[in-house]
Amino acid sequence: MKYIAAYLLLTLGGNASPSAADITSLLATVDITADSEQVEKVVAELSGKDVNELIAEGSSKLASVPSGGAAPAAAAGGAAPAAAAEEKKEEKVEEKEESDDDMGFGLFD
Repeated sequence: MKYIAAYLLLTLGGNASPSAADITSLLATVDITADSEQVEKVVAELSGKDVNELIAEGSSKLASVPSGGAAPAAAAGGAAPAAAAEEKKEEKVEEKEESDDDMGFGLFD
């Protein structure tokens, strides 16, 4: 991921086609030793391609992946009474703490 991020940073900086040396030097500025094999692979895979088109294509692919948003809601339905009971216990504890804080007199009494 760091190699792809470096590639994207270089393209955002105006370098339309970053080389392996560009990526390596960028990573060296933050004390990261680059694996030349992986850097070369990233450059080979992304060379000649528009980064914005790749991001748009990837976003459309991710949109079709089910996120599983409905499953936690169904599971939370069974846990709601237990959560409500816990909240009541916490409220009782908080009330006790508040009465302890005033120590029998009010600030403006």
